[in-house]
Amino acid sequence: MEIRIINKSNNELPAYSTKMSAGMDVRAYLPEPVLLKPLERKLIPTGLFVEIPEGYEAQIRPRSGLALKKGITVLNSPGTIDADYRGEVGIILINLSNVDFVIESGERICQMIIAPHETVQWNLVEKLEDTIRGVGGFGHTGKK
Repeated sequence: MEIRIINKSNNELPAYSTKMSAGMDVRAYLPEPVLLKPLERKLIPTGLFVEIPEGYEAQIRPRSGLALKKGITVLNSPGTIDADYRGEVGIILINLSNVDFVIESGERICQMIIAPHETVQWNLVEKLEDTIRGVGGFGHTGKK
């Protein structure tokens, strides 16, 4: 699949780290480092503008190493970039650790996955089909 992209940063384009990676690493594009204090969230620019094909979305997900080692994650995970959005890709990061974290320009801050999605039409009914599970939720299937 080919996707049109504008890169106003001095960073490389989002890229797969390995041949079988699902997500492409995306980098921060900052005029100066950004301090992210514990429990603080900020919108981090990337300098990227994308044209996602109709029927697809770009999903923004945390980088597992950054989350595990530093406690930095994507707040609205997964974030969605819709096919009709043409603004700059911004990443909402949050610091879930108890120490300050400095984000440098060019740092890999998240991963992007291009995925198909369906558009639904609701069928308003008065009753749903019964299932064995029924209305059980929120851990219901693990109870004995």
